[in-house]
Amino acid sequence: DIAIKLANTGHLTFSTLHTNDAPSAISRLFKIGVEPFLLAQALNIIVAQRLLRRLCKKCRQPAGGIDDHVLARLGFSQDDAEEATLFKAVGCPDCVEGYKGRVAIHESLYITPEIRELIIESNDRVDVDLIRATAFAHGMQTLRSSGLQLVKKGITTIEEVASLTVQA
Repeated sequence: DIAIKLANTGHLTFSTLHTNDAPSAISRLFKIGVEPFLLAQALNIIVAQRLLRRLCKKCRQPAGGIDDHVLARLGFSQDDAEEATLFKAVGCPDCVEGYKGRVAIHESLYITPEIRELIIESNDRVDVDLIRATAFAHGMQTLRSSGLQLVKKGITTIEEVASLTVQA
């Protein structure tokens, strides 16, 4: 309540919520009692983030034999699956089970005029799926697609991305 009041009086306000993705934060705020017209005016951007384990550069090895159907279900296109060299965690004295350090992935939901209108029009239920679809239409990248970019670069594994993200 205080954060929303501060944001609506022009103060730059940051807060954290636990949700699976950025659009779900709008629904969570609504469910804890924030009115849609207050939400629409208070929000500018919502960022979801996760920390993934980074592959050890010394011991990572190419992962072979990953089924194309599995890759497609995770979001890889056919071209991506053919071009990318996927790596697996191995383990060496310099790392922990093939991983060393962390890397962040992000999903940013900009509150555009269209999304603001969708929030205002929410009566007794916020339509997260419609907000998500509108955000995708405006170019929002999901946590999963952010993670898959790191897989393609050999920074993390497909298993790490699959375990820490949800398919939108």
